Amino acid sequence: MRTIQVVNVRFFNATAWYGFFLARLLREAGHETLVVGLPGTESFGVAEAWGLSPLPMELNTSNPLRMAGLLADIRALVRDFRPDVVNCHRGESFLLWGLCKLATKSFRLVRTRGDQRLPKANWPNRWLHRDVADAVIATNSRMARHFVQTMGLSGRKVWTILGGVDTQKFRFDAAGRERVRAEFGYFPSDRVIGIVGRFDDVKGQRELIQAVGMLRREGVEGVRLLFVGFPTTISTDAIQTWCHEAGIADIAAVTGPREDVAACLSALDVGVCASLFSETIARAPMEIMACGRPLLATNVGVLPDLVPDQALCPPGDPAALAALLRGVLAEPWRLAEIGQEEERIMAQYSGRDFLTHTLSLYEGLLNGNGA
Repeated sequence: MRTIQVVNVRFFNATAWYGFFLARLLREAGHETLVVGLPGTESFGVAEAWGLSPLPMELNTSNPLRMAGLLADIRALVRDFRPDVVNCHRGESFLLWGLCKLATKSFRLVRTRGDQRLPKANWPNRWLHRDVADAVIATNSRMARHFVQTMGLSGRKVWTILGGVDTQKFRFDAAGRERVRAEFGYFPSDRVIGIVGRFDDVKGQRELIQAVGMLRREGVEGVRLLFVGFPTTISTDAIQTWCHEAGIADIAAVTGPREDVAACLSALDVGVCASLFSETIARAPMEIMACGRPLLATNVGVLPDLVPDQALCPPGDPAALAALLRGVLAEPWRLAEIGQEEERIMAQYSGRDFLTHTLSLYEGLLNGNGA
């Protein structure tokens, strides 16, 4: 099968990761796969580093004259590469790929919707998704329901594919756990709570800090807080200031950028995803669970699809998060139950599962079994 993965994302965020990981899986399975991206961007550099040899195209232009030239470039690419399926992972240029599909009738068009914004149910959007695209992939059930209930798409046309995780890279590392815990001075009796990802308001680092501060003021002992991440819109200094204000500066640590991420995740006793919104693609939460670490999370985005109800709390509510943490720390059997349930859930989300589900859709479209 020949596919084009259109990943016109500036930063290496979850949407870019989803598209790149899928492209790599397709290539490893023997399918000819071309990645198209934005030249000179962070995500384009990651695609190059992954060995995907991305094709540069200025797909995000809104200049009408440049769009006309871009459409000609897209048609030339389709003529030369002859894709069976084109999968657009962002909305910019989706119209142009749709126009190319209508003009050439030479490929199937898929739109993967992996961002937090629900598409507007206006006529152009409904036409593009319902009448031009051959299928829509939603990366969480909330988005899938929106396409069916609000956009009016057939349920047969909307596929919910959450993605997957590289279970060869992300799995429990006993030796790595001991090494990382020794590096940060943790004792065997310490209970290490960890949050993973870039430092950004949306990720809820401040709310987790406040929750852990509540636990400490209540006298909960042996708790440590580890930030497996690095600064982006929030600095490390800001994280440290918040920890100081919460009275937990002496029990909090920041890893900074690491190559041994799986070992850092294995060092945790409890993983937390405290996001305030977004999380429509749950890369970091999946990686935590793949490393065998129980995960507590807020009920936003795709997280309710992956995390059992007893491990969820509302976003932006430090007291609710503190109560959740307090419960599992006081009664370890609760944490064990959560871990067992998440292990069962994650058995469905390996890279092989991700590839199988996507190929099932692609092959159905090519065999005339799509909506």
